[in-house]
Amino acid sequence: MTTRNSFKSRASLPVDGESYVVYRLDALNAVPGNTVASLPFSLKILLENLLRNEDGAFVKAADVLAMATWNVRARVDKEIAFRTARVLLQDFTGVPCVVDLAAMRDALAKLGGKPSKINPLQPVDLVIDHSVQVDEYGTDAALLINTNLEYERNLERYQFLRWGQKAFENFRVVPPGTGICHQVNLEYLGQVVFVGEESPESDESGRQTADGRRQKAAYCDSLVGTDSHTTMINGLAVLGWGVGGIEAEAAMLGQPVSMLIPEVVGFKFHGKLPAGATATDLVLTCTEMLRKKKVVGKFVEYYGSGLSSLALADRATIANMSPEYGATMGFFPCDDETLKYLRLSGRSEHQVSSSRRTPRRRGSSARTRRPTRSSPTRSNSTWRRSCRASQGRNARKIASRCRRRRRCMPRRSRRRWQEPRQPLRRTRPSP
Repeated sequence: MTTRNSFKSRASLPVDGESYVVYRLDALNAVPGNTVASLPFSLKILLENLLRNEDGAFVKAADVLAMATWNVRARVDKEIAFRTARVLLQDFTGVPCVVDLAAMRDALAKLGGKPSKINPLQPVDLVIDHSVQVDEYGTDAALLINTNLEYERNLERYQFLRWGQKAFENFRVVPPGTGICHQVNLEYLGQVVFVGEESPESDESGRQTADGRRQKAAYCDSLVGTDSHTTMINGLAVLGWGVGGIEAEAAMLGQPVSMLIPEVVGFKFHGKLPAGATATDLVLTCTEMLRKKKVVGKFVEYYGSGLSSLALADRATIANMSPEYGATMGFFPCDDETLKYLRLSGRSEHQVSSSRRTPRRRGSSARTRRPTRSSPTRSNSTWRRSCRASQGRNARKIASRCRRRRRCMPRRSRRRWQEPRQPLRRTRPSP
């Protein structure tokens, strides 16, 4: 696949002595009526994706112009082709994908072709986590015993996946006992800024205008996954959501995800979480508010001064609840807390530097101009409500039950019920 680069947005970015190709959004400032500076961060990532993958077939210059002049508060249906950086699979839906690749290799071999040419076009990670069963618990050897039993029960399937990891390019398998799918994605696989090979530049006729050499390109990490809670990675400023097995396999084979330009709902945080309030209180409060807002099929983007005091673990928990309030995803932009988590989870300092410099160079970091959302949700009392959520909610329920009980009582019984009971007094029997 080649890229047109019609808007001359291609630029280079040096990071620690290495040069990466990036596509700058400020190249679209010359477009009349552009709204690039005020687009939400998630839509800026989609716009950069269109700029980078403009090929005249799936992505045309008109698609880039439509996104660059997009009015986030106008409800107009416009379809775009979004090409993800990678694909995440779990073992139940991932095994059929590997079977299809093996079948294609067999078919190509029968036709006299070279089977090794059949490979995923996008990087694929398969996490084995849906086959675990608990046979032993409460002992020091529980993990070892359960893991050994899991290998015995699924030996043939695991051998097939190990063969696939060795046979196919761009395909990795995370073995059993490592963790659940979205946890492994957050702690190990998510990169914030993905580094891949750049497509060679071409003219309108499709001919390559350069010498065809591929360079390293740095762009926002994005994915589709077959796990329903793939959205947990949104807490790390990674664009991604859950899809079915057919859609994931199509993305694995290089097909873009066809989607309408989404409506973005902003959720603003103020203050900080007080002592005594847990992440569960905060998440349930946010979920309750977003359900009332009816965000089904929309992007939710979190912003505001309160993000500076919100740990990434809490962000990931909120993003993980996206299926519960119906949104396609709940996105947190890249900021200092994101970089802090990258260091905490053992990412290299070079990756941290790339994650810090690339969004700023591209124009999609949290320090750029304040974006406009289609339907902002203000949560001035979110932190206060979350700290009193459990106690206040239970107290209101008890009071409501008491009022209903009093209304249903006869008047005489009601007076009796309202009067405090006197303690029983023991009297000595008279001699």
